[in-house]
Amino acid sequence: MIKKLFCLFVVIILALPSYAGTLKGVKMADTIEVEGHKLVLNGMAVRKKYVFVKVYIAGLYLPAKEKNPEKIFKLDLMRQTIMHFVHKAGAGKINDAWYEGLKANTPDYSSELKKQFDELCSWIEDIKVGDRLIFTYIPEKGTEVKVKGKIKGVIKGKAFADALFKCWIGPKPGPGKGFKKDLLGI
Repeated sequence: MIKKLFCLFVVIILALPSYAGTLKGVKMADTIEVEGHKLVLNGMAVRKKYVFVKVYIAGLYLPAKEKNPEKIFKLDLMRQTIMHFVHKAGAGKINDAWYEGLKANTPDYSSELKKQFDELCSWIEDIKVGDRLIFTYIPEKGTEVKVKGKIKGVIKGKAFADALFKCWIGPKPGPGKGFKKDLLGI
């Protein structure tokens, strides 16, 4: 009987996800699987508004740890960013940040890229504490946008994925250089 209970305990423990990252009480798994591909947690960061207001905790997942954003953008590999909100945020404020990130990190962006950001913004909703936005780039498919657990759609093209991810780890990340460094594990 004790042996059976021990075996059951081991099975339960092994079935639980392992967490590599905990930041401000938000836990993210050390690895995730997307369409049969394993991604590892590269880093976590806190998005702050002003000095004291924490807005969200982000996690960046890549096929392998990488500190150099240029390598991330050069290769056409799967990636994911999770934004776990620890403060409410209106859709308008979130969308303003997308447009600011696009302008700051993708100078001379095309009208097509602007239309794709317009589409992204049409899917964003007001966010409550505990809600998540998840962006998963899958080569040859596009960037899947999940809002509060629901897939809103997929935006095609690596150019869009790069412009979106540059909002966090580009030359002028909206959340700041410290945020970028934390996501890159620097």
